[in-house]
Amino acid sequence: MTKHVRELFELTGKTAIVTGGSRGIGKEMAEGLAEAGADLMLCARRQEWLDETVDEFTKRGFKASGKLCDVSKPEDVQAVVDETTSRFGSVDILINNAGISWGAMPEEMPLERWQQVIDVNLTGCFLFAQVAGREMLKKGSGSIINIASIAGLTSSPNGPFYAGYAASKAGLIGLTRELAASWGRRGIRVNAIAPGFFHSRLADAVIDIYERSIQETNVIPRVGNEGELKGVVVFLASDAASYVTGQTIAVDGGMTV
Repeated sequence: MTKHVRELFELTGKTAIVTGGSRGIGKEMAEGLAEAGADLMLCARRQEWLDETVDEFTKRGFKASGKLCDVSKPEDVQAVVDETTSRFGSVDILINNAGISWGAMPEEMPLERWQQVIDVNLTGCFLFAQVAGREMLKKGSGSIINIASIAGLTSSPNGPFYAGYAASKAGLIGLTRELAASWGRRGIRVNAIAPGFFHSRLADAVIDIYERSIQETNVIPRVGNEGELKGVVVFLASDAASYVTGQTIAVDGGMTV
């Protein structure tokens, strides 16, 4: 007998790691998972933001914990996964959301900035998928969701100009397909979300420049609203998406149609 549709989206008893989960869209997606019943392990680089969000979620009745982590450091990644399994018993969902950017014309891009962006946005996602994937393989199930970007799908001669960021997100989409192919027959689904423009600390400087253009040319003529990523992340994390893997879902108001 098939599950009722409400059961398909139920995440009670599942544990999710959300990197970059203390602010912005990471916090929003973590909130959605918790509202669907998941326990949370949030990762961030700044203790004050992490403590504030964990405290807020705990007061709302969510089961949430937090740990400082630089996703580009293998020892930090392993420590987060170890603490998650120790505290909650398993890792069922991984949201690879932590990311940084650096804007410069390609001929002026400092190599160290390029490398820093690749290390966090691409290598960091691989490291977390590798370590969390080992735990998921032990029980033969899991869902990994990589937060890519429309910057990995399309570019514009009017900018923004951020070669490292665009390359990292395009690489993450390729990594999503490869991990899905590698682990699909062993019970792990791997998908990506490619957000368009949403207000966040990372994106606001660019949005201020391009919001008028978005309003004039986007199919849905506005920047994304708070809450418009929660549904898709819960869908991909849950049994509602049990036959979906290797896909990248653009949540961009039609910018890439």
